[in-house]
Amino acid sequence: MEYSVVIPAAGQGKRMNAGKNKQWIELNGRPLIAHTLSVFEQDPWCREIILAVNRLEQAQFQELAENGRFQKIARIVEGGAERQHSVFEGLKAVQQTDLALIHDGARPFVERENIHELVLKANETGAAILAVPLKDTVKKATGGTVSETVDRASLWAVQTPQAFRLPIVLDAHRVAAEADFLGTDDASLVEKMNYPVSIVEGDYLNIKLTTVHDILFANAILAQREREKHDSSGTRL
Repeated sequence: MEYSVVIPAAGQGKRMNAGKNKQWIELNGRPLIAHTLSVFEQDPWCREIILAVNRLEQAQFQELAENGRFQKIARIVEGGAERQHSVFEGLKAVQQTDLALIHDGARPFVERENIHELVLKANETGAAILAVPLKDTVKKATGGTVSETVDRASLWAVQTPQAFRLPIVLDAHRVAAEADFLGTDDASLVEKMNYPVSIVEGDYLNIKLTTVHDILFANAILAQREREKHDSSGTRL
């Protein structure tokens, strides 16, 4: 089974307060985006990576691709004003497969097993997303006062990748662009076309790095993975 992946990386991540594109924040001495790219570079099912980036950073991303030996980066396209616009530009550049994944550049911890489950489901149904069941109690409020406690049994926190047959997601993006409609994620555009979207249960560690607090969690995850790798190698004293 093969897929292409579009990774939007043009946002400036204002909530991170880093003073730069958060993709260049370093984790263990490597830019955040390099960790994400490595997941797909090392996945044998991945045929190509399309990066959608800010025009002013295209040379920087090109340098990363060359120095980091990311051989699966097939194209680096100019992103748009919104994430949705960047994804659309990336999808139009897909050439190698008929199955397209869309993944946040700021989610470096997605597991290959989850990606493969997602790909198999999308190949079967045409559209699938990773998500995890909500763990917290959810309440609706009006004016600072609780108006309703929502039953969380049917609620899911959506992640990426999201996977689609290419004609389906391209059509959804075209219709959204013509209607000047911005969805909350790519699946919402497909849903608007009344196309069913399947859920594949993901992993709670597949976090998106959005605020400075997320960097603390990211470093903890990396440290734990290093310990696990060290233990499994049999070199622990």
